[in-house]
Amino acid sequence: MRDQLPPGLPPDPFAGDPDDPSAALDAIEPGQPLDPAERLAVEEDLADLAVYEALLAPRGVRGLVVCCEDCHQDHYHDWDMLRANLLQLLVDGTVRPHEPAFDPSPDAYVTWDYCRGYADASMNEALPVDPYGLDS
Repeated sequence: MRDQLPPGLPPDPFAGDPDDPSAALDAIEPGQPLDPAERLAVEEDLADLAVYEALLAPRGVRGLVVCCEDCHQDHYHDWDMLRANLLQLLVDGTVRPHEPAFDPSPDAYVTWDYCRGYADASMNEALPVDPYGLDS
C-alpha cells in the first residue's frame, strides 16, 4: 500500500481502485544509494552543468541533447530538468520519469562534449597571453 497523502489534500481518487494506474509504480525497484565514486561523478556533473549553463544559456542554448541507449533517439533536456535529474540521483539513486521536451528545436541543444570543448576554449581565452612566449 502506498503512503497516505498529507492532511489537507483532497482524497486520492483511485483509493481502493484495483485498476489504479499508479499501481504499476509499485513494481519499480527502489534506487540504490550511490557509492562514493558515483556520488563524486554526479557532483562533478552538477558543477560542470552550472558552468555550461552560465556560458551557453545567454547564447540561446536551452540544454543538452543525449542519444538514448535504449531507443537510439535523441532526447532533449533543458538545464532545469538536467539539474533536477542529477539532484534526484544524489538523493536516492534514481531518476524519476519525466515528460520529454515538447517539439524541441534541435539547434537549441548541444552535447556534453560540445559543452566541455566550449568551456575549455572559454577558459583558454580568459588566460593571460604571454607576449614573450615564456609559457611555451
